[in-house]
Amino acid sequence: QVQLMESGGGLVQPGGSLRLSCAAFGFTFNCYAMRWYRQPPEKERELVAMITNTGENTNYLDSVKGRFTISRDNVKNTVYLKMNNLKPEDTAVYYCHTKFVRIGYGMVDYWGKGTLVTVSS
Repeated sequence: QVQLMESGGGLVQPGGSLRLSCAAFGFTFNCYAMRWYRQPPEKERELVAMITNTGENTNYLDSVKGRFTISRDNVKNTVYLKMNNLKPEDTAVYYCHTKFVRIGYGMVDYWGKGTLVTVSS
């Protein structure tokens, strides 16, 4: 059974840092890209960062470039999001995501339950 379990959220002051973790279970982690999404209060969910299966390539939302870093450990089956210089507009629930084709089901999206990041003084 595929599971994604986020951790590391919390309350942080503007300018502070947090590192989110997402532990993955139930699939061959090193075969698939991983993503972090976020959903600010009363807004749509948006893609924050993506990392390819090997970790060789990454992409970021423009507003987080230079502040956030996505990385992965294919031994620990974990993906990370290091967030520096946090701003109040980064306040959101952050979700871990992956997707892959399952025989008989087509492309399937998998989501974690999310972890809340609140940036406030």
